[in-house]
Amino acid sequence: MDIQQQVENARNGDHRAFLQLMKHMEGRLYRIAHAMVKRQEDIVDVMQETIISAYEALPQLRESHFFETWVIRILINQCNLTLRKRKQIIPFSEIRQSTPPHTAYDSVDIRQVVDQLEEDKRQLIILHYFQDIPLRQVAEILDISESTAKTRLHRIRKLLSRWIEDQEEGGHTHEKR
Repeated sequence: MDIQQQVENARNGDHRAFLQLMKHMEGRLYRIAHAMVKRQEDIVDVMQETIISAYEALPQLRESHFFETWVIRILINQCNLTLRKRKQIIPFSEIRQSTPPHTAYDSVDIRQVVDQLEEDKRQLIILHYFQDIPLRQVAEILDISESTAKTRLHRIRKLLSRWIEDQEEGGHTHEKR
């Protein structure tokens, strides 16, 4: 049975179809949640809340072929809510600077650098690069146009490049607002 048929069955009250859909997406949802909230207990919470929210809102889903994108959007919203509750976002001025060993390129942990990005930028990088979601689908998930996603991605890459260069020169890493 294809996914769209399972979504339709789930919308018509078939609980097994909904569970199969969630089982199908479980790995991808876990990886996205892990990349965003990091803590195992928070990952479990956001996944549970996502499943409950998706189940309750399933009748409002307009087009079944957008099911996966729709569920990922719910997950991202749950992750953002959890991060806001934890007040996980740390201002750049409070980030402890370490002395780079040889060059900034030798010491860069890309996940740590990405974690320093603002929420919307971090989501774009995580979904596209870390989760290998096509840019068109990322744009749908983030509710932006594909051209906007491409432009933001270009700007983020330039920003990350500047950060690495600043680090190499012994400067501080911070995002210009």
